[in-house]
Amino acid sequence: MALDPHEFMSLMSRRIGFTEHNKSVLQSSEKWGLEIAPDMATVFYDFLGRDEEMNAILNESDGRIHRLRETFVEWFHEMFTGMDNWGNDYADRRWRIGLIHVRVGIGPQHVVPAMAIVNQEASRRLRDAGQPDDLKEALERICMIDLAFIEQAYVEVAAEAVLKETGWSAGLFRRLITSGAAAM
Repeated sequence: MALDPHEFMSLMSRRIGFTEHNKSVLQSSEKWGLEIAPDMATVFYDFLGRDEEMNAILNESDGRIHRLRETFVEWFHEMFTGMDNWGNDYADRRWRIGLIHVRVGIGPQHVVPAMAIVNQEASRRLRDAGQPDDLKEALERICMIDLAFIEQAYVEVAAEAVLKETGWSAGLFRRLITSGAAAM
C-alpha cells in the first residue's frame, strides 16, 4: 500500500487539472508569492494558534513556531516555483511534509480548515493586488494537490500500521473498510 509520491503527483495533477498553463502562471508570479509568504504564514499560524490543541502542538518546544513559520514561507514560495517544475523533487518534498504532519499529530481536522484559510487569504491578496484570475485558479489547484498529499499521508500511515500489527493483507484491509463504511 506504500504510496509512490511521483505517481501520486501525476495522478493529482490530472485529476485536479493542474496544467502547463497553471505552472507558467505560478512561475511568472514567483516574486509576488515570496513577497506575501511571510504575511501568509502569520495568517496561517494565527488561525491555528486559536485552537487549544493546535496551539499546544505549535508551541511544544522552544523555537518550534519560528521554525514552522520559516518552513511555511518556503512551502508557500515553492508552490510558485515548482522547485523542479512540479516534478519528483516537488512530489518527494510534499510527501515528506505530509508524513511530518502525521508524526507531530496535526490531524485532518486542522489541516483542511487551515488550507481553506490559505486559499481565502491568498484570494483576498490576489484581488487586492489586481492579480489575474488565472493566478487564483493555478494557486487553488496546487494548494489542493498539496492538501491531497497531506491527507493521503494519514491514510497510508494508518493502513501500514494496521497491516503491520495485524498481518492482514492489503486486500482484506480494503474489504474490511468497505464493509465497515457500508454498515455506518
